Amino acid sequence: MATDMLVKLYDLQPNPDLDRRMHAEGVTIRRALVPELSGICAWIEPRFGAGWAAEATAAIMRQPVTCWIAHEGETLLGFACHEATMKGFFGPTGVDENARGRGIGHALLIRTLLDMRDQGYGYAIIGGAGPEGFYERSVGAIAIPGSSPGIYKDMLPLAAPAGMTD
Repeated sequence: MATDMLVKLYDLQPNPDLDRRMHAEGVTIRRALVPELSGICAWIEPRFGAGWAAEATAAIMRQPVTCWIAHEGETLLGFACHEATMKGFFGPTGVDENARGRGIGHALLIRTLLDMRDQGYGYAIIGGAGPEGFYERSVGAIAIPGSSPGIYKDMLPLAAPAGMTD
């Protein structure tokens, strides 16, 4: 299990060059809308699993919504959430395999963390950070010693879909 990481939000700055790049590529980064819930979760589950779809549901049902999406026209490319499972936590986040390498994950990360800062947080915790090097380079995140397995250590296994049990 990956370690948690800590980000200083009070030092975080927008990245205008990345914003211009997303705009030039026709990628929109915006807060998800509640009526988009089922479509977003239907997109997340086959790519990233039921657990992440459940966390995105929690983020979309918050007021204000704490799930951000990236799309190109009507094509969803990625998402990032905060406040999904615990207060002060960033994640989950994911970008479609075919859209990776375009800076979309970086843009979603910064936009979502800025939203956390705007809501009054001084720090964010990236729970179970997968690509630690990416978070270190992108937002100066540092590993939190002794944080693995973290908040998910006693989580029950996800239920199998209906009709999939023995």
